[in-house]
Amino acid sequence: MRYWLMKSEPDEVSFDDVLAASGQTVAWFGVRNYQARNFMRDAMQIGDGILFYHSSCAVPGVAGIAEVASGAYPDATQFDSAGKYFDPKATRAQPRWISVDVRAKEKGRYLPLAEMRTIAALEDMVLLQKGSRLSISPVTAGQWKTILERIRRGD
Repeated sequence: MRYWLMKSEPDEVSFDDVLAASGQTVAWFGVRNYQARNFMRDAMQIGDGILFYHSSCAVPGVAGIAEVASGAYPDATQFDSAGKYFDPKATRAQPRWISVDVRAKEKGRYLPLAEMRTIAALEDMVLLQKGSRLSISPVTAGQWKTILERIRRGD
């Protein structure tokens, strides 16, 4: 089993939106970074753990725990010429971008980025590295455990 941190802008899709969705599952769409795409396409497996992270908001942080709920498939938004994620180079025969489905597992307490920066066990986390802007990044088993403990304890 692998663990991931996946960033979403809460104005686009929040963790509460996932909790309210049918089957508490949504498609993870709009990824337009090759490294993040490759993580979804080549490394993610059904059942992998996800730290659902709210970014580009007043208080960024981990909003909930989710899991990968599907294998990779073409991201439909790349074909919508009226949408903001349209890619004119993508074709149905050769899609460039993919999605996976994400299922909410538990909410717990919100863990702000500022607090994460104070936790010694997280100092090597990709998210906390200077210049890190990836929308999807791997999380170690130790980092996963540390964050789950914080979210579940409520401290």
